[in-house]
Amino acid sequence: MAYNIIVEGFRDVEYPMLTCKTYLDHEGTTVSCDPAELSGHAVDFIRNQALRFFSADPEHFDLVFSANAIAAIKLVAEFIRDPAASGSVSGTFWYWYHKDSHPSLIGVRELTNGTHHCFNNDEEVEEWLNGTPCVSNSGIKYDWPKRVRQSTDIAHQNTYSILDAAALATTTQLDFSDPDSALDFTALSFYKIFGFPDLGALIIRRKSNHILSRRKHFGGSTISCVTVLHESTFQRKNETIHYGLEDGTLPSHNNVALGCAIDGHERLYKSIKIISQHTLFLSNRLYIGISKLRHSNSRSLCIIYSDTTDAYPYTDAITQGATIAFNVPDIKGNYIGYSHIEMAANEKYKRAWSAGHRCGGANPQEIINGKPTGVVRASLGAMSIMAEVESTFYPSHLRTE
Repeated sequence: MAYNIIVEGFRDVEYPMLTCKTYLDHEGTTVSCDPAELSGHAVDFIRNQALRFFSADPEHFDLVFSANAIAAIKLVAEFIRDPAASGSVSGTFWYWYHKDSHPSLIGVRELTNGTHHCFNNDEEVEEWLNGTPCVSNSGIKYDWPKRVRQSTDIAHQNTYSILDAAALATTTQLDFSDPDSALDFTALSFYKIFGFPDLGALIIRRKSNHILSRRKHFGGSTISCVTVLHESTFQRKNETIHYGLEDGTLPSHNNVALGCAIDGHERLYKSIKIISQHTLFLSNRLYIGISKLRHSNSRSLCIIYSDTTDAYPYTDAITQGATIAFNVPDIKGNYIGYSHIEMAANEKYKRAWSAGHRCGGANPQEIINGKPTGVVRASLGAMSIMAEVESTFYPSHLRTE
């Protein structure tokens, strides 16, 4: 890990809205730099530019623009559901998901007729694969898609993988350099990576595209001809994958802005790897700092959630991202509702914990039977600096006697 001191030099110029501010919700959305002038690059040039940003060769991958990551996931889910409904014996499809999945992936199960299963941990996935755990050199089990494709087990045939990388891609380098090991479908949101534009995408492994070719619905921009009288026929565009999947007119300003965002991001930060090391350094510092916070009776002020058992888990960017989730108990050990923490933080730091991004309703039930129904989230980004992290070490406004 390595703190990127250069960020402190350009932060006030590139991100004037953060001057004298503490912002810790980069997972919700990061902060955009001044886009300056929008270039006149063609949309397809920017599409390839985005693929190159993720080391995805356009020969092996295509990128379909969407409203956001959830829209991209829904696109895949509906494409798989429709052919299964009409062309399979069961009339549905099987769906497996990990318990750590984002709700956008869990929601896909509702498109099945109850034919879904949740893996409780990585070991259950390994058991389903009928193999021994195989960890890549980076320390993360990214070999699952490849092993499913190579499997001769009938239960693994016609199985496809999808990843919601919206949060992961903000501080971790997605690598599609090996198409044989890559996921079939990867959903992401560009505004979470660059701060703008309001645009998502679905990265598709070309060899897996056939599952998306049996789409029933079509939009004006996805067909080359259509008849409306007598026999109803249409001819879908098939020159490229994205031609047949991007309905309607693309938001050209957002597409052009994406090219500017990528250029600005690379100019300021050089690479995601540098960002990853920078946010790891800050996450480790933040974790150590808040884990030492105590009430006057020595009771821990923060209950931090982590899958690792290490004393200081935030030492590896692969096993832990740039987000720390925790709850705050009062001096007696009773949990404080997360909205109270948010309001207390906003009183002092304005947009410290949230920039208007809320996951619950107006009056959520935050404590049930003494247990919290949600968590407080502190997430770091490329432009985060040490001063923001250290400002959370003495949160007198969180102390509830």
